Amino acid sequence: MTRTALSAVHPIAAPAQARFAIAAFALALGAFLVWGAGFASANALHDTAHDARHAMGLPCH
Repeated sequence: MTRTALSAVHPIAAPAQARFAIAAFALALGAFLVWGAGFASANALHDTAHDARHAMGLPCH
């Protein structure tokens, strides 16, 4: 059997500074989403979810 090019690919570890930046961005984005959902009105959240379902082509109602 021959090995494919994909089997020889090895992951490269990101430096600690890059991992920290990615983690900080993910934390900030998550906090923003939770904070935004916490202060949004129920109608705004419903309308957003409704529009997202239409955009994905999913049935609603």
